[in-house]
Amino acid sequence: MSATTLPTRVAVLGAGSWGSALAALAAEHADTLIWARRSEAAAEINDTHRNTRYLPDIPLPDSLRATSDFNTAIDHVCAAQSDALIILGVPVAGMADICQKLAQSLAARRHPTVHVVWTCKGVQPDTGQLPHEVASAALSGLSGVELGVLSGPSFALEVAQGLPVALTIASHTASTGDIVLAALHSQRCRVYTSQDITGVEVGGALKNVMAIACGISDGLGLGSNARAALITRGLAEIQRLARALGGEAETVQGLTGLGDLVLTATGPLSRNRQVGLAIGQGRTLEDILAGGMTAEGVRCARAALALGERHGVELPITAAVCRVLFEGQSPQGAVAALLSRDSRPESPNSYR
Repeated sequence: MSATTLPTRVAVLGAGSWGSALAALAAEHADTLIWARRSEAAAEINDTHRNTRYLPDIPLPDSLRATSDFNTAIDHVCAAQSDALIILGVPVAGMADICQKLAQSLAARRHPTVHVVWTCKGVQPDTGQLPHEVASAALSGLSGVELGVLSGPSFALEVAQGLPVALTIASHTASTGDIVLAALHSQRCRVYTSQDITGVEVGGALKNVMAIACGISDGLGLGSNARAALITRGLAEIQRLARALGGEAETVQGLTGLGDLVLTATGPLSRNRQVGLAIGQGRTLEDILAGGMTAEGVRCARAALALGERHGVELPITAAVCRVLFEGQSPQGAVAALLSRDSRPESPNSYR
């Protein structure tokens, strides 16, 4: 990789657990500034090199700096002498606002080529848009701005601890992939490239819903066989929707599909799985949310189901999760309904 590929400056917008972990990785390779909404969080990162709210007991690099002023973060990348990188570390719910704010800031400034990549996973509840559609609506008309999505099986805490991880950057421009590789790729973080933005985003969105389903199954004590069946048929469900939206089946078999699904459906750090476990053990969604636990799969489930209906794609596991979460069906009833579905060929090559 040539030295000219290396981004001279990186800005991470969002100081949650994943934004902070990625900022720590980027700070090893480039001048990196992280933007936090709360001034207290920015001060803590600058003064103690910690983000105790999201990554307790994890030291952040001394070279990583923080600000709570949005314009300062944008000025940081606009002052770069070569291509710069902006990582959006915000949830789907905040994607539209941050993209509009970013578009206004970049339009008002001279800047080098800026590569904007996002990490959120889900579907916009009100519009049914995937994250790339939200980003494109706000940013694709700006000169010198390239877009991409960063995804893959990753728990922020493990990345911040320095444990190995593999991610995928999907973009329609090779230069965006090169910039992300230069900023994040290392011996402990392998980054792969893809052009299939849709496939990557569908895998990232629906795996959270499938993790809730697996958690419910585990909470009911249905065993490893049931979990394996849900993961496998959940993967087929993800693949059907991805292909209907223009994504590639091969993408769903990779890191951002199968890999992310296995991690989120089985990993102890998965909030989506934890929500499902709690429901399977008899708690209500209202009680779980009131306790402060949040999971993107809860926000995504209905929007994903509506997206499938709009494109004529059957999503039985997603539909079952929606009935349990929002329509009062018991977990046991949802399982019985799934098991009572007619048998069908698993693949087109079946004899039936």
